[in-house]
Amino acid sequence: MEFNLQNLEAALKAGRKYTYLPFSLHFFESVPSTNQTLWNLLNQGAISGTVVIATVQSAGRGQWGRQWISPIGGLYVSVAISFDYKIEATDSYQLTFASAWGIASQLRQRGVDVGIKWPNDLVLNGRKLGGILTETKVNKGQITQAVIGVGINWTNPVPETGINLESWQGSQNFRPISCLEMLTCTVLLGIESGMECLCQEGVSILLSRYLDLLTNMGDKVYVNNLSGTVVGVTPQGNLRVDLETDDTKELITPEIYIEPGTISLGYHKSSV
Repeated sequence: MEFNLQNLEAALKAGRKYTYLPFSLHFFESVPSTNQTLWNLLNQGAISGTVVIATVQSAGRGQWGRQWISPIGGLYVSVAISFDYKIEATDSYQLTFASAWGIASQLRQRGVDVGIKWPNDLVLNGRKLGGILTETKVNKGQITQAVIGVGINWTNPVPETGINLESWQGSQNFRPISCLEMLTCTVLLGIESGMECLCQEGVSILLSRYLDLLTNMGDKVYVNNLSGTVVGVTPQGNLRVDLETDDTKELITPEIYIEPGTISLGYHKSSV
């Protein structure tokens, strides 16, 4: 599958409202993992805004050390970001939320009705379109550097819970994303706009935008055999769940916070 870097550079130039990240593009046919390749480049002196794009990953990583299957036909891209102001190590999920919101909103502006599944998945028609993996370098409790890795299903085969963008576009009467280069451009502009929102406007505005696109709001979940409802997300990335109580004297519903990775929210058809 051919990938045209000049087309991507032209699309980025045409599409950018601001240049928050000085994109420096590196394309590889195959790498073990775009995140790892980018960390290697950073160790050799690459700067914030460096981008690694690959046609195939032979050892892609997902959240919590899971393998991310990365067949030909998907988009696999990682972006390096450095910080000259303080982001606490405990706030690393804000980077994931910024990227998820930015990418989803850019795709929505083009007419692809993408939502977000907590904490880091992009969903379309209730099925997984892509995922985000944020890795950070920490010094004295502060994040100094981050690599944002994104995998999006373009033409590659997907499991039953997944969807690829080309098959979805085939069922529409229009084709908003014409090629893989345009999808890459949309993802990069999304990460840039998400980081710009977090850094310039702050986490509370970012979170409210993230929640607007969160497909899990109002979902029923079960925690330790208790029923609850998803009502939001904390700035640290935890899911906010209101538990239902049987005690009628209880005037307030106890709210609990669930860390990413401790429960799994399934995929469901959604009108978001």
